[in-house]
Amino acid sequence: MRIAIEHARVVDPASGTDSVADLYLADGRIAAVGSMPAGFAPERRIEATGLVAAPGLIDLCARMREPGTDGALRVEMRAALAGGVTGVVCPPDTDPPLDEPGLVRMLRQRSREAAGARLYPLGALTASLKGQALAQLCTLAEVGCVAFAQTGALPDDRGALLSALRYARTFDFAVWLRPVDASLAAGGVAGEGNVAGRLGLPAVPAVAETVALHTIFELQRASGRQPVRVHLCRLSTAAGIELLRAARREGLPVTADVSILHAHGVDADVGQFDSNWRLDPPLRTARDRAAIRAALADGTIDAVCSDHAPAALEEKLLPFGEAGIGASGLETLLPLLLEWAASEKVPLLRALDAVTRGPARVLGEDTGTLLVGRKADVVLFDPLERWSVNGEALVSFGKNTPYFGQELAGRVRATIVGGEVRFERGN
Repeated sequence: MRIAIEHARVVDPASGTDSVADLYLADGRIAAVGSMPAGFAPERRIEATGLVAAPGLIDLCARMREPGTDGALRVEMRAALAGGVTGVVCPPDTDPPLDEPGLVRMLRQRSREAAGARLYPLGALTASLKGQALAQLCTLAEVGCVAFAQTGALPDDRGALLSALRYARTFDFAVWLRPVDASLAAGGVAGEGNVAGRLGLPAVPAVAETVALHTIFELQRASGRQPVRVHLCRLSTAAGIELLRAARREGLPVTADVSILHAHGVDADVGQFDSNWRLDPPLRTARDRAAIRAALADGTIDAVCSDHAPAALEEKLLPFGEAGIGASGLETLLPLLLEWAASEKVPLLRALDAVTRGPARVLGEDTGTLLVGRKADVVLFDPLERWSVNGEALVSFGKNTPYFGQELAGRVRATIVGGEVRFERGN
């Protein structure tokens, strides 16, 4: 389909574009920005005065609940589109884990049937994610896994992890790791500090992250003369961010993301045991949050993700330490990003980089941009429209967000994937 998006504020971090212009899509690709191409006859015109046209958002961590819950992927894909997300990375901690080629094929097929966002599955680095035997990396890559991850904490068997990193380096596979030392984090449900002490909650100290980062970087150096590419998932501490900066200065091939909730929340937000703030990693201090926000602004952090984890109501009604971990976040990622940018006086061009060009670069994909010839993945949103986060507004199965009942600014009007309008919100 040929689509003309007219009079939008076109914002594309990859090209540095931020101006009012028309955007033209044809054959699933960006055909032009500004002047209509010769011979272009639009089959549809979208009037976008007052709206921002940007590359579709790419979310580096969103759980689709499949395999595990039949039919869930279709619902969560609709939630992704409602949030302006055109690319979703699915971690391998499904039920069962994504360590078998057949499971990956099934997931990708269901994704195509759902006609939602693009799905980027992460394969399990080790069999059943147990941190011991290596999974079938080459076969998993052949069926569509974009990288390989060890979710949760680092494996206790560091020798097995080193062998996995060396194997991945041989085939130039990227490895995604959570920087958590299991022995230091064991049993913890809140960030170490005064709040955890006052509430009597078992704590996860900051050193659980920094010790794990030292381990990761040492093993990365030992993986070969050209070290394996490593992506760090969900940094949460100021000290961890400083270690990332040092690794970058050294020249290690490392990227990193943070959760948008950690750019907003602090440990005090747990309040009187609000289980919607039961996250992994847990919320930390105001100093840690300030470091995260600064690292996002200066580009030290490559991407911000929703860390979407939809849960049933009954899972969140349990006592804090027993409640389900995580929050529903696909539909609040964009407004929370805009709120961070406004409060930190970060230009929209820079803010959107963390959910477009940045994650595309991590994935090695040619999306996340409006450059001519690239895939026509586009989001149209009103940065000023306010909406209430409630059960009626949220498409996701999970209503477990700490922003439930609050009002946010920034709402998606349309989401286009491969030149096809897959979501459209009425006025």
